[in-house]
Amino acid sequence: MTRDTQTIQDDIAYMRALAHEGRHAPLLAGPILVAAAIIFGGASLGQWALKTDLIALNPWAALWLWIGSALVFAAALVVLIGRMKGRPGYNSSGNRAVGAAWSGVGFGIFVTWLALTALSVKSGSWAWMAVMPTVVLTAYGSAWMVAAAMTRVRWMSVTALMSYVGAVAVAWFADSPAIYLVYALVLAAVALVPGLILMRQEPSEIV
Repeated sequence: MTRDTQTIQDDIAYMRALAHEGRHAPLLAGPILVAAAIIFGGASLGQWALKTDLIALNPWAALWLWIGSALVFAAALVVLIGRMKGRPGYNSSGNRAVGAAWSGVGFGIFVTWLALTALSVKSGSWAWMAVMPTVVLTAYGSAWMVAAAMTRVRWMSVTALMSYVGAVAVAWFADSPAIYLVYALVLAAVALVPGLILMRQEPSEIV
């Protein structure tokens, strides 16, 4: 009877340890954030080059630039998520919640882009697309708010605030090609740098 009681206590202690590790498991979205910052930040710089006639191409080049970037990111996403599944903490409550938040952000951004593209084609004015950087950064801010709530890590709250401030900042430059330079800079601050920080915090063991 004593042995059975000890076994139950050991099982409870083990489950508590797992729960504790799950709550404090490092977030694994770092590589995805880095990929997003590099791919879409690069596309933003390319858009700036097109808008300033630094690169002279077909008027539809900008559209294909963003479509190509989205396809490259989608391919990278498949690879990176596949790698994440083998890492410790992937199934933790924190990673599941934050993963769901970022998935929602991604789908929301994509649908908004499709809607603005349709509106631009119908109206004949691509000025509507200047709204996209604000939409993206607002969505990033919301995702970082979820991450901060799940992890209680202060710098994530600061990153969320930076995303919101950046959303307003890019709107200020909406009538200028400089918006794409500002957007690339803000992406580096709220996606590239935080992504690199998260990557450094990831466990190295593969389970």
